[in-house]
Amino acid sequence: MTSIDTWSPWIAIIVAGSPFVLGTAGLALSLYLSRCHLDAMKEALKHSRYVHRWGPSLGKRGVLWSLLEIAKIAGMMVWPKASIRIGDASPVDLENFPPYLKRLLIINATMIFTSLAWMTAVAILLEFR
Repeated sequence: MTSIDTWSPWIAIIVAGSPFVLGTAGLALSLYLSRCHLDAMKEALKHSRYVHRWGPSLGKRGVLWSLLEIAKIAGMMVWPKASIRIGDASPVDLENFPPYLKRLLIINATMIFTSLAWMTAVAILLEFR
């Protein structure tokens, strides 16, 4: 296996820096979704226990909480069976969730998890150089 020290500096910067750019883009998408589409998501999930419990305060507790709420709703879209099993989501709501919002939430979760996996791989590469 070749060491990262033997790579071109630009390739090393791109490989090591891209997860941070991807993670930042994922956070920006989460912030966009929380500011522009949270009301539509609350309306689409109106029968779900999560929205009944947190509905009045969703989107009103600050930036960090808004990002965490979008992460929770994105998790409901990516793993619908788990969210139904624990009782946070209604199967009817998940079935009738708007496709454009579902696609944005899946893209958001994919960006965040890809950047996390990539950062882990870069950390392992740097550890064993």
